[in-house]
Formats: sequence, structure tokens, C-alpha cells
Amino acid sequence: MDFTIIRDNFTYLMWGTFPDGPLGGAALTLAISLMAGVASAILGTLLGIALAMSRGWLAALLAMVLGFFRAIPVIMLIFWTYFLLPVLFGVDIPEITTVVCALALIASAYLAHGVKAGIVAIGRGQWQAGLSLGFNRWQTLGYIVLPQALRMMVPSFINQWISLIKDTSLAYIVGVGELTFLATQVNNRSMVYPLEVFLFVALVYFVMCLALDVLATGISRRYGGRRVQKVARGKATA
Repeated sequence: MDFTIIRDNFTYLMWGTFPDGPLGGAALTLAISLMAGVASAILGTLLGIALAMSRGWLAALLAMVLGFFRAIPVIMLIFWTYFLLPVLFGVDIPEITTVVCALALIASAYLAHGVKAGIVAIGRGQWQAGLSLGFNRWQTLGYIVLPQALRMMVPSFINQWISLIKDTSLAYIVGVGELTFLATQVNNRSMVYPLEVFLFVALVYFVMCLALDVLATGISRRYGGRRVQKVARGKATA
């Protein structure tokens, strides 16, 4: 195998033509996944709270909407947002924006159920403690339950970010110059080094995802250990 093509195109694959041109490559992959990750974390938290606190037909409707976004393929939603958003708003929307919106919608649907599960996992005792202090349900949620639930959910949020990094490779279908798109361009120019080019791409994705996985594992151990210690102390003083 000859990896000179990687050496000659390394900076292009890493960050495109930046700073002389637009950001691209692996740097754009991280940027898109970060923007989608932040948006999905905010939206997913709000939807998870709504899912946990709602009852009756409203809860059923919300679960149905979230189930819809969880069921459709990512590539289909990218197409929908790419062609539908300009029609709805009557303006040209950048391709990156449509991809971020699509990824954030799907990721938030998954995170919403995780946030709901985290809220439920706190247990009724915490709710009763808040109510006994004079808080209403929403104050108990905001001051007591939600901070504990979100702290447990941090590894899940990072794991969702890992999935977003891989899903950004679908952005090439609307011409976004992320890592897979630029790698395809490099391969099409040479036509003789596809193995070397896409082995390098796989390595870059692996390194990015592994780094986040290590971060998620470290956070899980840190907060998981604290939770075990608190439970042990509670039993010891009971």
C-alpha cells in the first residue's frame, strides 16, 4: 500500500481549504456533530421533561411524535430538511444548517426517552422530599430531581455525540464538505488508492469516537462511584 496520497492531502482531509477557504474535512465533521449535539441535548432535555411530566393524551401524542423521528432513517430526514426548510421559510438555508437540524431532531428523540428514564430512576423519595419542603412538582423537578438525573445522563449524551459523528458522513448527499465527502473527492482524483484513502478515513473516525468513548467511560465511573458512595452512606446512617 502507498500512503503518499494521504501525506499529500492530509491537511485537505483534516480541515479542507481553511483558512483560505471554507472549513471542511474532519474539522467540519466535529463542528457539525458538536452543533447537532448541543442542539439535541437542549431539545432532548426539554422533550424528556415534557414526556415525564405529561399525562393522558398529551403524553401519548408526544411519544408518537418522538417515535416517528426515531423510526425514520437519518438520510431521509436530511433530504426532507434540505428541500422542505427553504420552502417553509422562503429563504435559502445553508446545507450545513439543514444537516444540523436533521441530526438534532433525531438525536433529541432518542435523548428525550433517556432523560425521562433518568427522571423516573431518581425515585419517589426525592419527589416526596421536595414536596415536604413546600415545593410544587415543577420546583421539585428543577431543584432536586433534574440535576441528579442529568448528572447520570452525561455519559448517554456523550454516547449520542459519538453516534452523531458517524451520522455526519451522510451529509455528503447534500454536498457538505465533511470528511467522507472530501475523501471521496481525493479518491476520485487519483482512482488508484481507494483502500488507503478510506482506511485513513476509518482511522480518523475511530480516533474521534474512541476519544469520546473514553471520556464517557471516565465520567460514568466518576459519577457512578459517587452515587454508590451516597447510597452506602444512606444505608449506614439508616
